[in-house]
Amino acid sequence: MAAPTYNDAMAEALERLSTVGYEHGTRTLVNHAPMAAEALAHMGYTEAVSPWLDRTLTRHAYHEAPEPRWRLSPDDPAEWRAALGDFSRVGDWTALFARRLEEEPWRDVLALWWPRLIPGVLSMLGHGVIRTAHAVRALERAGEEDRLQRGELAHGLGYWAARYQAGPDATGGAATEEAGDAMEALDRLTADNAGVYATARPRFPVPLVHAVTTPAAVRLVSAYVPARQRWPSYLATAEATRVMRSTFAAGSAITRPEPPADAPSAAEAFATAVEIGDEHAIKLAEVAVRLDSRAPDHRYAAASHTANRAIARFRR
Repeated sequence: MAAPTYNDAMAEALERLSTVGYEHGTRTLVNHAPMAAEALAHMGYTEAVSPWLDRTLTRHAYHEAPEPRWRLSPDDPAEWRAALGDFSRVGDWTALFARRLEEEPWRDVLALWWPRLIPGVLSMLGHGVIRTAHAVRALERAGEEDRLQRGELAHGLGYWAARYQAGPDATGGAATEEAGDAMEALDRLTADNAGVYATARPRFPVPLVHAVTTPAAVRLVSAYVPARQRWPSYLATAEATRVMRSTFAAGSAITRPEPPADAPSAAEAFATAVEIGDEHAIKLAEVAVRLDSRAPDHRYAAASHTANRAIARFRR
């Protein structure tokens, strides 16, 4: 039997996850299932998506998806601004974006809300923007049958808005830089943070992963937003990941050490991440492959390899 296509694998995954909530457990742990499923499918591991979902849905006590309670108007700035960061309104936020995505092209919805949400890129260690990025990539590839993918984008934006927390001011710097430079700057930021992860070897291996996956997510979505929004997005993301590094890798410098002769490739690191089965390892390894293929840099694979070993140890 032929392997499922990317769209078939994603349709099954998003259908199965449609009633699953945004978080799990008692310690406010984020639901990574749709993100990791998309990373697996994007990397061509479509046959692995369904078995991986079987395991993660058994392993984690996911909360139920909350129902909307009150209609939230996107046309009343006072109303929606008051609801930013209010997780009790996550169902209302998701319903708002679902309506908008039914009525308008998804790129228009993204262009309107991206600059409103990007100052909160640090919220929940970047999970809002990361989920949004995976949803955008799934939607871009979906074709005409995109109901489930639009629904997932509504979930990504809704979670981001409901967990929104404004980060440190990032309006300074060279605000007149060209948009193309912002994309290159996001790539450099991701590579630098990958190098920090590879050398810092944090005691708890998961949190610092987001210093790599967050700028990669912003870079992915920046291709679909107006060019004028890209440099402010970079500035907010650079400040957010600076906070992550100072919190989870205090004292670590941005360096570029030479790779060992037997260093695994990014593709090898991804295969190992799939074997481990951890969502953070899978997402980080997909970023490593994606960015290394565009601008080769051994720090991507080094970060993924370090995370694989540390997460495997941590899970044991």
